[in-house]
Amino acid sequence: MAEQIRKGRDLFGAEHPEVRLPEELATAATGGESVEELEKLAVANPKDSGVWAELAAHHLAAGGTPSEKITAYACARTGYHRGLDALRGNGWRGTGPVPWSHEPNRGVLRAIMMLAVCAQAIGEEDEYIRCLNLVNDCDPAAAAAIGAEQ
Repeated sequence: MAEQIRKGRDLFGAEHPEVRLPEELATAATGGESVEELEKLAVANPKDSGVWAELAAHHLAAGGTPSEKITAYACARTGYHRGLDALRGNGWRGTGPVPWSHEPNRGVLRAIMMLAVCAQAIGEEDEYIRCLNLVNDCDPAAAAAIGAEQ
């Protein structure tokens, strides 16, 4: 049976304390940068998952060629892994609340959501569902706040 999209936290997530990343891990990306500016930010801040998420969004919006989709996917996956590293380094153990309302958490949540979007763009439906479920496990309000449709 294929995994189904959950709209709320899993039962285990409710038992773990919230993870609030430190202020210095807030993303440097504002959403108005060019690809060149984002690339410079990524070089200067390679651990910034929000910058990688913005790069992925730019590449995916650039036209939809296979090359752009793969570049977007690679950027999103980098942001996802950088975000998981940051969460784990701050006490997260793979499940539990990561509130969208806490600004430094937003880059990580955006990166996870961008990986979902990019996975779907290349036909990776299982990964799309897993990423959506992870965002919903972290904070059920995050997907709507990011502007993602499920």
